[in-house]
Amino acid sequence: MRDDNTERAADHPGPLDLPDGHGADAAPTDANQQPFSLVDDVFALIEDGKTFAEAEVRFQKSRAGFVGNRIKGAIAFGLGAFGVFHLALIAATVGLVIALAPIVGPWGATAIVTLALIAAGIALLWLLKGRLDDIRDAFDDGESE
Repeated sequence: MRDDNTERAADHPGPLDLPDGHGADAAPTDANQQPFSLVDDVFALIEDGKTFAEAEVRFQKSRAGFVGNRIKGAIAFGLGAFGVFHLALIAATVGLVIALAPIVGPWGATAIVTLALIAAGIALLWLLKGRLDDIRDAFDDGESE
């Protein structure tokens, strides 16, 4: 009986939010007969375990699908941001060459900006090599030839 259907509320001796057959006497009529055995409990536990495992697999599949969808969007936004930052750096490089041109001439400005970018690239490669060496050392088993 539902809570909002109270027309037969007087017929129910207990709470209204329980199923109709809840208060029924489930005790056995014979004193030696038990309502459930250990074997029944084990089978019920196995069934519950199977149900839980199936539900967990479905949950993990749906979560993997959600994450996969989000990763696609994250990669798209990351590539877009990388493209925009790349264009901004190109604009800054061109602007720096144009700004230095009246001071040292166009060829001197180009040389200064090019050498500065090469030096920055070499510094970044040096830092990258250090990180890669750390990763290589983490997977090294300690046996060197």
